[in-house]
Amino acid sequence: MKSWITPFPVALPVHEDNLYLFDTAAQQKQRVTVEDHHATMYVCGITPYDATHLGHANTYVAFDLLYRYWIAAGYRVTYTQNVTDVDDPLFERANELDIDYRELGQEQTDLFRSDMQHLNVLAPSHYLGVSETVDWIRTLVRDMVTAGVAYEVPGDETHPDGDIYFSIEAAEKQTPWRLGSIGAHTTDEMLEYFPERGGDPNRAGKRNPLDPLIWSARREGEPYWSDEVLGEGRPGWHVECSAIAHHTLPAPFTVQGGGSDLRFPHHEFSAAHATSVTGQPMAQHMVHSGMVGLNGVKMSKSLGNLELVSNLVARGKSPVAIRTLLLDNHYRSDWSYTEDALTATTTRLEAWKSALAFEQAGDADALSAEIFAALSDDLDAPNALRAVDRWAERVHAAATPRDTSLAAINVAVILDALLGIKLY
Repeated sequence: MKSWITPFPVALPVHEDNLYLFDTAAQQKQRVTVEDHHATMYVCGITPYDATHLGHANTYVAFDLLYRYWIAAGYRVTYTQNVTDVDDPLFERANELDIDYRELGQEQTDLFRSDMQHLNVLAPSHYLGVSETVDWIRTLVRDMVTAGVAYEVPGDETHPDGDIYFSIEAAEKQTPWRLGSIGAHTTDEMLEYFPERGGDPNRAGKRNPLDPLIWSARREGEPYWSDEVLGEGRPGWHVECSAIAHHTLPAPFTVQGGGSDLRFPHHEFSAAHATSVTGQPMAQHMVHSGMVGLNGVKMSKSLGNLELVSNLVARGKSPVAIRTLLLDNHYRSDWSYTEDALTATTTRLEAWKSALAFEQAGDADALSAEIFAALSDDLDAPNALRAVDRWAERVHAAATPRDTSLAAINVAVILDALLGIKLY
């Protein structure tokens, strides 16, 4: 699957890495170390039927910031992102619209690519859909069956024979993984979230209400693949990321990223599936971005209050301002979008642009150091933006004409490379 094209940032003088990120599993900031100068990251991609709302954008801009940080630290980066182009919510939306799920998926994935380009998000190294990685997923499911951590649930009046589930009990006996160790939720919280987030705790025949589906037997009107061991069917949700990560990244890779709503069940079980086969943790660090509301109300498909990046751009809103507003809210925070905030951000950017006329020698080096230091502390982009404010206020106050001897790496280049904010 093609990703998108975003110009790679200008190479800066290498900054010394001192990155700390809040690790969800550990529930505290931890030093993130990179082995052999090769940083690796997996960020869960979209299910392509409502792309790209600001919640999506918040996540991908946040981890784009991490990508840019590692590049500035002189590391090679391998970044994988998936597309869940085979899944129940996509089928349901396609049925509502009376179109083929593949047509809807393609349309929404194309829109997502366009939105990522607008937001100056660097493309991942690997961009893969479920539909093109089914062989990897089938192999992983078969391996789990062989390892004794998966089992078949008999069919009934509403379910066909052949559904295969992951066994929490068996995995906890045979692997280092423990339920709740990834998402840091209590059992009561997981029982509450599971049915809300695609789980089926009341399915008859399951050994544990929280056991997740990893292979869905063939159903009328759904796509299916044939497998001599698993039978005809399609992948469950969580196992796709386990398989794609397993084939494209080392075990464990450096950072697993995504929205905080993926802590459970998605990241909990993606990690469990991978660990059950490899014997290794899936990732060294689990990192999650916050949720975005609209005018003080939680943004959700059911409420119909999704603010889409493409709609904002179509209304003439600046993509640079949208990205800057996202960065002005710490990636882990829950916050609410308003038009007034975007207007204020546009004014802020104009002040920065006008400040470029007064830039002096040494400004870029000093500002780069401040921004990098802020990002080293759990990607504190709001603090980094405040450093830009201070610089702009200072040069405006001095009003000394721009130094004509400035090096090629100037303030505008620094802001693009480290923050993805283009002022030119």
